[in-house]
Amino acid sequence: MTSSFRPHIVRLAGYVPGEQPQGGGYIKLNTNENPYPPSPRVLDALSRALTDRLRLYPDPVATEFRRAAAALHEVEPDMILAGNGSDDLLTILTRSFVGQGDLAAYPTPSYLLYSTLIRLEDGREHVVPYTPEWTLNLADFDRPDLKLVYLANPNSPSGTSLSRHQVAELARALPCPLVVDEAYADFAEEHCVSLVRDHPNVIVTRSFSKGYSLAGIRLGYLVAQAAIVDQLLKVKDSYNCDALSLVAGAAALEDQDYLGLARCKVLATRRRLTAALRDLGYAVPDSQANFVWATGGPPARETFEQLKERRVLVRLMSYPGYPAGLRISIGTDGEIDRLLQILTKLK
Repeated sequence: MTSSFRPHIVRLAGYVPGEQPQGGGYIKLNTNENPYPPSPRVLDALSRALTDRLRLYPDPVATEFRRAAAALHEVEPDMILAGNGSDDLLTILTRSFVGQGDLAAYPTPSYLLYSTLIRLEDGREHVVPYTPEWTLNLADFDRPDLKLVYLANPNSPSGTSLSRHQVAELARALPCPLVVDEAYADFAEEHCVSLVRDHPNVIVTRSFSKGYSLAGIRLGYLVAQAAIVDQLLKVKDSYNCDALSLVAGAAALEDQDYLGLARCKVLATRRRLTAALRDLGYAVPDSQANFVWATGGPPARETFEQLKERRVLVRLMSYPGYPAGLRISIGTDGEIDRLLQILTKLK
């Protein structure tokens, strides 16, 4: 039956998510989940939503959720689109703008899913390398046939971030939509949602998996000008967000005080982990996310395997032309203490 698939699907390697062990006993520092529980208001909202109304379809356009997101960002609800996680939104955007043979661009090293999404549409890739200082040269995007550009900001795996001014400069230089993937923006010093008003080609995506501790509730949203959202509504699945996810997301957005408390704890641990890894000889860029990127220490693959043997999971990542590194999620202080204890002995 393989011969019945479209040839470009057969050639595709496919995106591989971080390991999710089904047994317990692991310290999970490999998929950037928040180490702290979601807001109690989220759990309360979910409890109240468990009624016989679950037999009904959810709101196909997520009306109440869009109002909550719009209020937070001080935009109109018709500038919000909800998705089954931000990856769903990236899929919708790719399907909307990239067709067979079309050119889409993204920086490297960055989120590996962008390549998969382009190839699923049988599009062409234009890969722009980050400089050693984790900035981008605008001239590298000088392709008039570009149909879409993805920018993870903060970036993964580096954790680094372009300033709002730099993103605006890139948007002005592009002939196509710029998707600013802000999955980690809740841990950054600034974000780019405000650019949407004055830059018609800027589309910002957000996730609930990181800052809001809701990786198990698949929900995300994007902010774009209303005319763009109106077209994207045609491309999304009919009911792409379930009722419980929408309830949880709205409650999470409405508890910014809780988000702030969790954020402060993650940032404090991030500073401590960064300093400790540098003391161990690793090169660690200043992170704006809930993880750090460690290179230049002992061989990354060996360290990854030795940590896994001791039931500590981190993410081993490699990109063509770059040395392999370890992307380490920010865990609780106790989890980071255990990680550093092992790394110190392995040195």
